[in-house]
Amino acid sequence: METRQARIGRQALLLAMLDEGEEGPVLSQLEALSWRYCQGRVGAMEPQKIVAAIETAAKRHGVVDGGLYRDMHALYHAILEAVHGVTRGQVELGDLLRTAGLRFAVVRGMPYEQPNEGEWVAVALYGTIGAPVRGLEHEAVGLGINHI
Repeated sequence: METRQARIGRQALLLAMLDEGEEGPVLSQLEALSWRYCQGRVGAMEPQKIVAAIETAAKRHGVVDGGLYRDMHALYHAILEAVHGVTRGQVELGDLLRTAGLRFAVVRGMPYEQPNEGEWVAVALYGTIGAPVRGLEHEAVGLGINHI
């Protein structure tokens, strides 16, 4: 059963949405749970650039092991699910004259009390999407969660 404090998707969303300096309580919870995480920003007109930026950050910060298929496979599917949410089901940007400016967070941990449930990874995206003209975009959010 999932505990209130160990909601991996919620932690990822908060980490992605809070401004710099506001994320202290979330970081404290993640550290108390011994969960791994990273944050970053990406702006792109191509979904593959969003995927690449998140994968690179997760590998660089030790959230996933780039040499393990199961780690990268789980991360990839969590990223796609999050991008799917941001783009409202049409995982296209530039071809549809859309651009995205996003903050992201990747969180990895064991959100269930039963250790046999294993580790999970959550990817949260928060930012703007819209026409490639500053001021003509709106907020968007996406969340993907996958077991490792």
